[in-house]
Amino acid sequence: MRGILRPDFQYEMLQDIQAEDLQANGIKGLILDLDNTITPWNDRTLTEDVIAWFKKMNDAGIKACIVSNNRGPERVSAVADVLEILYVYRAKKPQKKAFLRGIRVLDIPESEVAVIGDQLFTDVFGGNKLGLKTILVSPIAQREFHGTKVLRFLERLAGRKAKYTRR
Repeated sequence: MRGILRPDFQYEMLQDIQAEDLQANGIKGLILDLDNTITPWNDRTLTEDVIAWFKKMNDAGIKACIVSNNRGPERVSAVADVLEILYVYRAKKPQKKAFLRGIRVLDIPESEVAVIGDQLFTDVFGGNKLGLKTILVSPIAQREFHGTKVLRFLERLAGRKAKYTRR
């Protein structure tokens, strides 16, 4: 993984990311992918530890916003409502405007925003194009949208070995 596809930070799962580490890097806002980052693909299931992680971020003063390529708001808003965070749907990542919409919703300077996601070609690539800090996590589950399976193949060609955190 080189250049535009290289994340600034990499963690096994979302819950491994500590608020203190984000704050030490000047991060006050997060743009998060939904599918296979927060929940399994096409699922509304939230684990208690994910809910607790978002509460810790909020308690630390770190704002969060889901930026998802989902076409409809129903599932994105359902998850965002439980987590008590903002969201953007039909984002069209990795286009810059998708991330700019998230930044606008967060109302935080770009220099204080990081992108967290499980995909190199949408989350990391899109965030890096804007000069945002990027954080790559392993996908939660193997079940994915068919288009994502193609991107996973390209990720392997770029040198990424995806691990899954839940079966």
